[in-house]
Amino acid sequence: MIDPKLLRTDPDRIRATLRARGESEALVDELVAADEQRRSTIAQFEADRAEQKGLGKQVARATGEEKAALLARTKELATRVKELQAEADAAGRRFDELFRRVPNLVPEDVPAGGEDDYVVLETHGTPRDLAAEGIEVRDHLELGESLGAIDVERGAKVSGSRFYFLTGQGALLELALINLAMAKALEWGFTPVLPPALVKPSAMEGTGFLGQAAADVYRLEADDLYLVGTAEVPLAAYHSEEILDAASLPLRYVGYSPSFRREAGSYGKDTRGIFRVHWFDKVEMFVYCDPADADAQHRALLGFEKEFIEALELPYQVLELAAGDLGLSAARKYDCYAWFPSQQRYREITSTSNCTDFQARRLNTRARFEGGTAPVATLNGTLCAVPRTIIALLENHQQADGSVRVPEALRPYLGGREALTPVSR
Repeated sequence: MIDPKLLRTDPDRIRATLRARGESEALVDELVAADEQRRSTIAQFEADRAEQKGLGKQVARATGEEKAALLARTKELATRVKELQAEADAAGRRFDELFRRVPNLVPEDVPAGGEDDYVVLETHGTPRDLAAEGIEVRDHLELGESLGAIDVERGAKVSGSRFYFLTGQGALLELALINLAMAKALEWGFTPVLPPALVKPSAMEGTGFLGQAAADVYRLEADDLYLVGTAEVPLAAYHSEEILDAASLPLRYVGYSPSFRREAGSYGKDTRGIFRVHWFDKVEMFVYCDPADADAQHRALLGFEKEFIEALELPYQVLELAAGDLGLSAARKYDCYAWFPSQQRYREITSTSNCTDFQARRLNTRARFEGGTAPVATLNGTLCAVPRTIIALLENHQQADGSVRVPEALRPYLGGREALTPVSR
C-alpha cells in the first residue's frame, strides 16, 4: 500500500496516478470521506469514554439524587461508548478496504494508458529470414511434436485444456533452461531458493494478487491456501513482519517454482500450444533494497534478463508498459518480447517490476535506516518462464531438416548436444 499520509498531504498525487492508470478518481473522494468519518467517530468515542471514566470517580463520592443522576448518565454513556466503538471499528474496516484498492503511485514519466500504450525502448538482434533459407516456418507445437518434446493432447486428457506434458527432449530442455538460469543468477550474486507453491492468504494479499488479479488465482478452500502464480509471492512474504539490517541490503533471491494461473480473462486467446497455460515452471528474481536504490536495482534486473535472452541468441525488444497495464503493486514495469517467427511478431517472455515500498508496507517488511525504521523496496523479475522460452527457442532456431539448433550457452546443460532432432513415431 502507499503511505497513508499522502491521502491528507497530497491527494492530488493519488488522483494523478488513478488518471494515468485509467481508473476512477472517485476512489480518493470515498477515501477522504471514510477517513473523516473514522477520525470523527474515534474522537467522539474517546471524548465519551473519558467522560465515562471521570463520572466513575464522581459516583464514588456522590449521594442521593446526585448519585442517581450520575449513575443514569454513566449508563447512558456506557451504551453510547459501545455504539461508538462499533461505529469506529466499522469505519476503520471501510477505510482499510478502500485504501487497499489504491494502486502503487506511478512516476510522471511512466506512459499513461492501457495495454496497447506501451513504448518500445530497445530492439536487439535481427529475426532470421527463414524463407530465404529455404525453411517453411513451423510453429512451436508442430516442432515440439516432431521432436517428441510437447504433448498437449495427453495434457488435456489428464488435466484439461491449457495443460501439457514436456517429454523426452522437451523435458531435458526445460531442465537445461532452469539450470542455465540458476547458474547465471548465482554469477550475479543471487541466493537460490526453492519456495513453497502454496501460501496463506496474507502472502497473496500482501503482494497485491487478491485485488485486480483475484480471478486468476487458484484457491484451496478446504485448507485456506493459494497456489502461487509466481515465486514472487513466497519470496515477497519471506521477510514479512521482519525488521532487516539496512547494512545487509540489497538482498537478492532467485526462486524456482511451479506457477498456476486460471487465465480467466483469456478465453479464446492463444489456445494453440503452450503459450498461455494454467501451469508452468518459472525462475524468478526478487530483491529487497533501500527505496533510494530501487531504480538502480530495477535497471539491473532488466540487464540480467537481457543477458539471459542474448545467451539464448533470441531477437527481442524491451518495452516499458503504460500505467494502466502495471497491476496493483508495480510503479514501473519493463517487459522483454522475443520474436516469434510463426506469428511474425514479438511476444512477452520476461517482465520486471519496481514495486517501491508498496508490498513491503502491506507485508510489514522494514529495515533500520539512519533516519529510523522504514519499509524497504521490493522488486521482481522473471528470468525464465519456461514454456514461452521454449517456444522462442524452437521457432527461432528451427532448421531445414526439422532439427532445432541448441544455442552454445545451453549446450553444457544438455550434455553437449548441438541440436534437438526429430524422433520417429
